[in-house]
Amino acid sequence: MTLPGYVHTFPFEVEIIGREMTLHPAAIETERGLLLLDAGMPHTVGAIVDGIEETEFAVEAVDMVLATHQDGDHAGGISEIVERSGATVLAHETAAPVVDGCERPRTATDEERYPPVRVDVEFNGRLTIDTRAGPAEVIETLGHTPGHVSVYLPGERLLIAADALGIYPDVGLAAPEDEVTMVPDRALASIERLSELAIDSILCYHGGLTEKGSDRLAEIVAADEDSPLQSL
Repeated sequence: MTLPGYVHTFPFEVEIIGREMTLHPAAIETERGLLLLDAGMPHTVGAIVDGIEETEFAVEAVDMVLATHQDGDHAGGISEIVERSGATVLAHETAAPVVDGCERPRTATDEERYPPVRVDVEFNGRLTIDTRAGPAEVIETLGHTPGHVSVYLPGERLLIAADALGIYPDVGLAAPEDEVTMVPDRALASIERLSELAIDSILCYHGGLTEKGSDRLAEIVAADEDSPLQSL
């Protein structure tokens, strides 16, 4: 199972809250360079740069960075990527004050927070970005955090979910875990809206790529709104 052309992922292993896991930041080729979706943590930027350089690109080719949400394992490395590439930073208007340092991340003190970075483009609702894989639709998938977004490539029938979904050892593709989700009911409602899209495969930041699509999303919603991790 592979990603479609013009879409790349740069997986790396890391320990978070005492758990070993593999993260899957992604990039989509555009006519101007790379649209990078999330940038890991400050100490993992090197792994993403190595992944980029395994393609025909260099880190300087990163033209835009989209922060899918405020959490440090997604936004923590953006500052260094921007310093090295001069990339434009995009974030939902609710996440932007955290990314740029005006507000504190939900799980960090001022002393612990990741390096802030300017946000050049703030948005709400949907945003469409032209890419070599066709229009990339940035969609609000609120719940895990207030300003969470995912990216949908309708031409490829691919959803890049960020943390709107995850792939877990015991249950497979499922809603994000309640203990790390600010509003679980809203996260489930976001999955219900995603289930209405034509999706054949999903790339999760936690879990990687799966060929499960719209039908599986509908099953997650139907299974039990109070237990989004119920196995089917």
